[in-house]
Amino acid sequence: MLIREWATAYQASTEAFLNLASSVGESDLDRRHPDGWSARQVIHHMADSEAQSYARLRRLLAEPEGSVIQGYDEDAWARAAILGYEVLPVHRSIAVTRAVRESSLDIITRLNEADLSRFGVHTESGHYSVDTWLHTYVQHPLDHADQLRHALAGEL
Repeated sequence: MLIREWATAYQASTEAFLNLASSVGESDLDRRHPDGWSARQVIHHMADSEAQSYARLRRLLAEPEGSVIQGYDEDAWARAAILGYEVLPVHRSIAVTRAVRESSLDIITRLNEADLSRFGVHTESGHYSVDTWLHTYVQHPLDHADQLRHALAGEL
């Protein structure tokens, strides 16, 4: 895929998630499928995960190849009461998601083909290139939009 196509796909997946997340009414935020996250938790997760992706992309491009790309336990974050995934309003998380995705899109549009092979070492998945990052974070909002739809429908 060309850089221009990556940028278009990244922007489209961002808007798909944000349009859906922004349309969830207050009374539906705590709906969930039986064994999953609520709509509220999905939206808060997106903000935290996308903030991580924002930092990862910059590390991959600015730091020496082979630098550590830190993973994190997203379920632990969702369960940590102090982070407020089950109670905080979602408007700030929607704003964070939008801001970091727009900022990363600015970087994506500046990439060249050689940048795609730059890599770090992810603490959970090993070799982790800019190309891998692009595949992951173009798909990420789409996966969580599906998760959000299932939460709202109360199904898996």
